[in-house]
Amino acid sequence: MLKRTIGKSGIEVSALGLGCWAIGGPFNHNGNPSGWGQVDDAESIQAIHAALELGVNFLDTANVYGCGHSEQIIAQAIAGRRDQVILATKFGNSWADGSKDSFEQIPISPAEIRQQLEASLKRLNTDYVDLLQFHLWGYPVEDAAPVRDTLESLVSEGKIRGYGWSTDRLDAIKLFAEGPHCIAVQQQLNLLHGHSTGESDAIIAFCEAHNLASINRAPLAMGLLTGKFTPSTSFSSDDVRSKVEWFEGFQAGKPNPEWLKKLEALREVLTSEGRTLTQGALAWLWGRSSQTLPIPGFRTVAQASENAKALQFGPLNPAQMQQIASILQA
Repeated sequence: MLKRTIGKSGIEVSALGLGCWAIGGPFNHNGNPSGWGQVDDAESIQAIHAALELGVNFLDTANVYGCGHSEQIIAQAIAGRRDQVILATKFGNSWADGSKDSFEQIPISPAEIRQQLEASLKRLNTDYVDLLQFHLWGYPVEDAAPVRDTLESLVSEGKIRGYGWSTDRLDAIKLFAEGPHCIAVQQQLNLLHGHSTGESDAIIAFCEAHNLASINRAPLAMGLLTGKFTPSTSFSSDDVRSKVEWFEGFQAGKPNPEWLKKLEALREVLTSEGRTLTQGALAWLWGRSSQTLPIPGFRTVAQASENAKALQFGPLNPAQMQQIASILQA
């Protein structure tokens, strides 16, 4: 079983986590759809159980996913197994009780951070989380030191074991990394593209130099790298992909045709050695760096199982990585 350590924490996890955004169900964020459509909670729980049986022990969620619903479903799924899993959640977004409309909490005070964490702990039915991540991508760096210092206090109190920032801004990451218990960065990364800021490679290099985990969101390009989409694929109005302006893999609610062409060109190498396209895309991330930890999303048992079985193959080898690089540069 392929395993990795979350930065300098010493916390060992499966090299693949469960990205639990989609199982939160529909919700809006700043007025736009931000869920992945309707979900079946029983299927979500069964999917988590299937992944656990296949060796996955890292679950990544956020308070805002489904406005608390994802955390509640995780609690049900891991009941009696808390000591067998590593839990990561996020803070920074708020919503009114009973609402499915969320917003960014800016500015965010130490008291608000503590309040959001306590609410997450209650929903997750646990007294601590292993990794707490700041979820406000663009929060002003000049205002973020008090956030970091509050997280350090929460470590000393035993509420969290470590912390990180979900952002693709290197200056923000550097500020958090000054804290002794900063152990991870959550960055957008997949084999076709990092984040549009262009700092993806620099962030990975920083993670390698400072022993931080690079937790990879959108490792399957929001589903595009599974090979299940065509240029005409459309999504329901409550699916974030129907209106996702910040991700280049989708344009006007449709898969980016240029990305689909690139994926087809990569099909042979990605599916070598018996992998599916999905498993090949995850294997590329492991081959990219020893710090990477992809967290593909899921809504079904089949999806969670396929993702988890990528661990049996491990990373692509250097020759395969070079072949992919050559194809993408052509």
